[in-house]
Amino acid sequence: MDNMINPDVAALTANLTDVEVIAKTLDGEAGNQGTEGQIAVANVIATRASLAWQGETTLRGVALHPYQFSCWLPGPDRDRILKSTNPLCIPIAQSALDGTLADITNGADSYEVHGTQAYWAARLTPVATIGDQDFYRTRD
Repeated sequence: MDNMINPDVAALTANLTDVEVIAKTLDGEAGNQGTEGQIAVANVIATRASLAWQGETTLRGVALHPYQFSCWLPGPDRDRILKSTNPLCIPIAQSALDGTLADITNGADSYEVHGTQAYWAARLTPVATIGDQDFYRTRD
């Protein structure tokens, strides 16, 4: 059971499989970043699950945890991914769920759009830059 999924998002995703939830998250977060960017976001989700990030130990729980992935916040991105999903994200999501996806982020647990300068990344050095996104390890 997922520890703390926003009830609104839980209702919207109740009929989706884990593969669909992860694929929609990849599409929403990195749909414009190409395959490598989508793999990198899947790596972050998997790393967070391995760290029990925010108490979540499943990829689905990590992806749907409140305020972790902006594509699940109300708005046009969420509306778009709920209607359809980039089919190229599905095999990436399946590989992440199977545990067979190679980590191209050097163990990153967080990311931001390059140049955003998020407060949490102010004193960190990116461990990878993939597409328009910088990837960080915030925990060791």
